Amino acid sequence: MKVSKIVPKPIETKKLRVAAYCRVSTDSDEQQNSFETQKAHYEAWIKIHDDWEFAGLFYDFGVTGTKTEHRDGLQNLLLECKAGRIDYILTKSVSRFSRNTADCISLVRELLDMNIPIYFEKENIDTGSMESELVLSILSSMAQDESRSISENNKWAIRQRYEKGTYKFSYVPYGYIRDDESFMVINPEEADTVRFIYQSVLNGYGSDKIAKILNERHIPTRKGGKWTNSTVRDILTNEKYYGAAAFQKTYTDENFHRKKNYGEVDSYFVEDHHEPIISKAVFERVKEIMEQRASEKRIISGSDKYQQRYVFSGIIFCGECGDKFRRKIHDSGKEIAWSCNTHIQNKDKCSMKYIRDDMLKAAFVTMMNKLIYSRKQLLLPLYESISIQGCDESINRIHCLQGELQKLSAKKDTLRKLRAQDIIDSVVFNQEINFIDTQAAEYRTEITNLCGETKDFSELNNLICFTDREMLTEFNDEIFEKFVIKIVIINRNCAEFHLRCGLKIKEAL
Repeated sequence: MKVSKIVPKPIETKKLRVAAYCRVSTDSDEQQNSFETQKAHYEAWIKIHDDWEFAGLFYDFGVTGTKTEHRDGLQNLLLECKAGRIDYILTKSVSRFSRNTADCISLVRELLDMNIPIYFEKENIDTGSMESELVLSILSSMAQDESRSISENNKWAIRQRYEKGTYKFSYVPYGYIRDDESFMVINPEEADTVRFIYQSVLNGYGSDKIAKILNERHIPTRKGGKWTNSTVRDILTNEKYYGAAAFQKTYTDENFHRKKNYGEVDSYFVEDHHEPIISKAVFERVKEIMEQRASEKRIISGSDKYQQRYVFSGIIFCGECGDKFRRKIHDSGKEIAWSCNTHIQNKDKCSMKYIRDDMLKAAFVTMMNKLIYSRKQLLLPLYESISIQGCDESINRIHCLQGELQKLSAKKDTLRKLRAQDIIDSVVFNQEINFIDTQAAEYRTEITNLCGETKDFSELNNLICFTDREMLTEFNDEIFEKFVIKIVIINRNCAEFHLRCGLKIKEAL
């Protein structure tokens, strides 16, 4: 009988695939050295563990930590995790991983759902062994506060340079380049184009025409693109071209969103900041010309709102393609007409032909006279058919919803006090706040809809009051704007007027 000893085979232990994430937030040499140090540190740390396998080093350089979606390195790390190629993640600290509380918690949850813990070296936290998210939430809040503190310190230093006039712009405008000391100096070739643009305005050209000329001459923009109305206007309104500099035109709010400065923060203006391309007198004269043109076209500066120069501008729509109609002059100025934009550009895409201005005005007068004539037979019965009680119910519902919004607001205040006293953690706080915001949004949507219903009823009442009068004998701009919001051209023989009260009335042309 032969007895053999069974020797157990060694159990192969699957190595833990470990990746590291590093981030530095500026482009300075000092921070670059910090990045290289972090990189070497994690490579060495992973290699000294026999049961660890290097799964990659992911990093972001020169990118803010407040916006997760802007960090390509972090996004690549998450993709590798989703692909099942990483088991464990190392990072220096909560603030290096994310300075936004909501993003940090969301990322940790997402990774834990994939059974991938994170080790925060500075805080000595392993999310795989945490009993709750409370500790992480607190640390993440601290990281966000740290980010705000650093941001405020940087802003203070920048404001000091603003006040002294020594701040150097991160981007110099078209017409300028930087010298060896990073000061703005004139780029001769681009400067000639800038002078041409200003002189063209003095010669009577508009920004559209100037852009067209520059493109025909094959003069590229700074980025090699085409000139447009807006790029020309940006040059014509930039004070830097006469040597001045305005600082703090925009600012970053507490949620790290860039906004235009309308007085929320201090702004600074420096004359003779750098060498000018044009004189201040030329700049001011061009500014006067542009303001005069804007006044003639009734454009409100700073509002991005175009007040229509003509009563029909912007409210006539093509019944065939849906595009707007544009005002055109026919027969050497003797005839005013309105034409579909699509038809003007390509007749094959829309066959709708132009409509004469006087025909549209005559159609409106005819329509209003029909309403005046049929006031008792049409408008009054329509008014009576709309239940006054129903309108009252809408108003009562609006008041009820406004009361509910006040209750939700009070509940949010209570939650903020509880959070400030650490009675509830941030996770519960965020969940409750999100629920309240969702409910409030639903209430506001319902209020908007109800207000629309009551507004239509009010507009119908206005129309009934107006039609208790004599027939119209001519077109009147004010009457038209009071009752009409839109015209749809069905064809060359018919237009549909959309009234503010909700009625849509077709009239022959």
